[in-house]
Amino acid sequence: MYTVIKRMEISASHFLTLSYASKCEHLHGHNWIITVYCRSAELDENGMVVDFSHIKKVVKDQLDHKHLNEVLPCNPTAENIARWICDQIPHCVKVEVTESEGNTAVYEKD
Repeated sequence: MYTVIKRMEISASHFLTLSYASKCEHLHGHNWIITVYCRSAELDENGMVVDFSHIKKVVKDQLDHKHLNEVLPCNPTAENIARWICDQIPHCVKVEVTESEGNTAVYEKD
């Protein structure tokens, strides 16, 4: 089994729609750390699971310096962001989204 891991930082704003009062309901931003894990038993014709630059392109082009409420089809919690990224990248099995020191959400496919 082959695994590739790509870690990158993006800057993006968002606000959350919550069932309780929270400061996160107001527009704010983070320097998010995104870590993407892709896995495959076989390599492609180029000898790769997936090209690191393709992972970067998906994440950076769609999310960096964007307002996430306008990009994602869901409430942009760290958990939802992790799942959305995982669904965009071939062979992706896990995504970690860190929105601030000590606050990380992880999505893993079963």
